[in-house]
Amino acid sequence: NTAVIVDFFFFTAKVGKTSLIMSLVSEEFPDEVPLRAEEITIPADVTPERVPTHIVDYSGTDTCPSLYDENLIACIANVICIVYSVNNKKSIEKVILCLKLLNVLILLSGHRVPLILVGNKSDLVEHSSMETILPIMNQYSEIETCVECSAKNLKNISELFYYAQKAVLHPTGPLYSPEEKEMKPSCIKALTRIFKISDLDNDGILNDNELNFFQRTCFNIPLAPQALEDVKNVVRKNMSDGVKDNGLTLKGFLFLHTLFIQRGRHETTWTVLRRFGYDDDLELTQEYLFPLFKIPPDCTTELNHNAYLFLQSVFDKYDKDRDCALSPDELKDLFKVFPYMPWGPDVNNTVCTNEQGWITYQGYLSQWTLTTYLDVQRCLEYLGYLGYSIIQEQESQAAAITITRNKRIDLQKKQTQRGVFRCNVLGARGSGKSGFLQAFLGRNLAVSPDSYYAISTTYVYGQEKYLLLHEVLPDFEFLSEADLACDVVCLVYDISNPRSFEYCAKVYKKHFLDSKTPCVIIAAKSDLHEARQYYSLSPLDFCRKHKLHPPQLFTCNTDEAPSKDIYTKLTTMAMYPHMTQADLKSSTFWLRASVGATVFAVLGFAMYKALLKQR
Repeated sequence: NTAVIVDFFFFTAKVGKTSLIMSLVSEEFPDEVPLRAEEITIPADVTPERVPTHIVDYSGTDTCPSLYDENLIACIANVICIVYSVNNKKSIEKVILCLKLLNVLILLSGHRVPLILVGNKSDLVEHSSMETILPIMNQYSEIETCVECSAKNLKNISELFYYAQKAVLHPTGPLYSPEEKEMKPSCIKALTRIFKISDLDNDGILNDNELNFFQRTCFNIPLAPQALEDVKNVVRKNMSDGVKDNGLTLKGFLFLHTLFIQRGRHETTWTVLRRFGYDDDLELTQEYLFPLFKIPPDCTTELNHNAYLFLQSVFDKYDKDRDCALSPDELKDLFKVFPYMPWGPDVNNTVCTNEQGWITYQGYLSQWTLTTYLDVQRCLEYLGYLGYSIIQEQESQAAAITITRNKRIDLQKKQTQRGVFRCNVLGARGSGKSGFLQAFLGRNLAVSPDSYYAISTTYVYGQEKYLLLHEVLPDFEFLSEADLACDVVCLVYDISNPRSFEYCAKVYKKHFLDSKTPCVIIAAKSDLHEARQYYSLSPLDFCRKHKLHPPQLFTCNTDEAPSKDIYTKLTTMAMYPHMTQADLKSSTFWLRASVGATVFAVLGFAMYKALLKQR
């Protein structure tokens, strides 16, 4: 925890604020009191909350100070104690003046500062000032509490500083509205997300196992069976729908936290909120969402095995009808723990969907793989919303990411452990690039895409790999390094358009002639009549001259799902860029790769169906 800075001040003299500070430090009433106490630091090991506490004494006057008083502005810190004398009506009246000024200063400071009213000199009166103070407290929500004490006989001195620390570490303001006697909407929203994350089977209740996991996660100790029953009995006595099927409902969960707050146990709710990544404003912290993560040059980012297992469990949690796809309602339910909808309509044209256009299990994992590869910071953010580090009991969601080996080392060793390969697809406008991407997802010409990416799995030698296709816009003069950085290049031309191949030839000669990146030329729209290309060399002669594989005929104008052989070839070339074109032309080589792909695709689907039956 960070240090707590406690400011004591008031404009009226002789209220005893400096005496309070001196009494705390020396544990006795001082014979001589200075005009202002020096700044004091109390070490963490002697404070109830185990945090160092700095005490600052503001020296005021009988007149109202200016908003530009440097001493006063400097005092705006973590918590402010406004001291008044319980036996002096004038000092009580000036509390309101003080509050008005502080409200302006706090507003200018840009952060929330809790206030504590301190009624000193209680030893001089037999009555309490609380009747006078309560209306003021109701008027100003920033006031956490009021404490009556005595610096002379040390009454409530320790309690005063405990409340000051508590006001900083466990403030009431963000959680609860005393006027409404209920939790604030932002607190309900945060606790609802926590409930949904903790409800591992998504049945709307926290069963005993889920409650125990929640308890261990937040407080490092499990609840005894009797303690669990006692908690549920408290809820049962106060509301009819707080417990269902012997589990805690969302209403019951929220009621418990309301009860904690009303009974002054704010630290319980704050411990839960902070464990799940929230700051004092009930926003997820940047440190939680974006843990430190550095990627060396020429390396890529992928999800590791544990991350895929976690994402599979999330899919299972929300796939209520067990149809291996997420309907719009199921997807919306999944993303309720997010502050916004992260996946737009373009996702449905980027990954595999079923006949209804719903994202399948394979498509769901593919989209996560795509996000991790293209924007790992966004992936970390998304995993944070899902509570990855909490459910997986990891320090942060960075534990879900694998940084691949430098690509140059892969080339030197002539092998790779990477699981995701990028293929940039280039071609003139209208050459069939979009159709080529959509065919990878099993779609034909009937689809009108609005995505420049397509990602799915292929199998090479029995290994499942992700192939990421990226359609590069055909602005020849403005191709950036990012447009060119990939594992394999696909140059697409329309065989029915005599001017289509020229673009491919120019791009190859300008950017890939001396590159180590494998290139494949795709003769798209092969169902149409082939036109003679207006280029000095035919596509076949061009490939022979530059020792490229012959143009690959391709069409997506079919009644059935287009063939995926070409995508297996692309993945294989990306995995083995060191192989010569002669090796790649070998029919035996492609037979081994494609047969492996077919066998493992069938086996993979069968295994998933078997697992689904077990679920």
